[in-house]
Amino acid sequence: MDSFWSVLFSTDFAFSVLRVTTPILLAALGALISNKAGIVNIGMEGTMLVGALTGVIVSAYTGSAWIGLLGAVMSGITLSAILAYFTLKIKTHIILGGIAINMFASGGTVFILYLVSGDKGTSTSLQSKVLPNLHIPLLQDIPLIGPILSGHNVLTYVSLLAVAGVYYMLKRTPLGLQIRSVGENPQAAQSVGISVAKIQFIALLLSGFFASLGGAFMSMGYLSLFSRDMTAGRGWIAIAAEALGGGSTIGTFVASLIFGATNAMANALQILNIPSELISTFPYVATVVGLLVYAMIESKRKKRKKGI
Repeated sequence: MDSFWSVLFSTDFAFSVLRVTTPILLAALGALISNKAGIVNIGMEGTMLVGALTGVIVSAYTGSAWIGLLGAVMSGITLSAILAYFTLKIKTHIILGGIAINMFASGGTVFILYLVSGDKGTSTSLQSKVLPNLHIPLLQDIPLIGPILSGHNVLTYVSLLAVAGVYYMLKRTPLGLQIRSVGENPQAAQSVGISVAKIQFIALLLSGFFASLGGAFMSMGYLSLFSRDMTAGRGWIAIAAEALGGGSTIGTFVASLIFGATNAMANALQILNIPSELISTFPYVATVVGLLVYAMIESKRKKRKKGI
């Protein structure tokens, strides 16, 4: 037990929290943008999976991790554009459309992997590339802070910068104002000449962009390969983090950190003699508890609003 606490309060653990949080945070920011526009993107898990596989395949065939990242992003945007077309143009139910994306990605990525490499489990036969880690000068030499903040994958820093970028976009730009207006009152937005469908289409594309970045991190940063269903529910956890964050950028960031910490803690628990099957459920139990807390807070808030 002493060794567990020594791990928990170490700089390595804090480093791992930021590392594990990265894909959750990126996908949660995507969920935040689409929700702000009044359209729920349930297909985050599938978009992350497709982004993860595309990044590996493209980087393997081009020999460039950056081109692989571009391919991952384009696949996520394309998948979100398809979802937007079916839901906004053909009027398919957004929840059913998102579930279809997730089901397609779960089986489709395995099928595509088999066509490309002949493998059904992992992409070990593909010589895919990995995005670089960044060691920040001066910062890496600061005691305590340096070992925690320096040496992360480039997408971890992108995720942290994205928090500030999404906050600024939603609060200070015309697009952000239109996204919030459409989400809060689409009829009023329509009356002043804002195309609700167009703004929701853009929001879904941005959602797919961030989700695919999270997927690319999984296969080109967190690991150096693609494996079947490797996102392991992180897309759903990201949706929960956005909900727990109360629809705010900072709240979403904090909630993502909490879920990232539970994942990192599950990894730390492996040093104890606890069955691995029980440890693997820890992040999902934390997700359920987080949603229960959110539901209780929302219930109290609505009661206060009604004056009960």
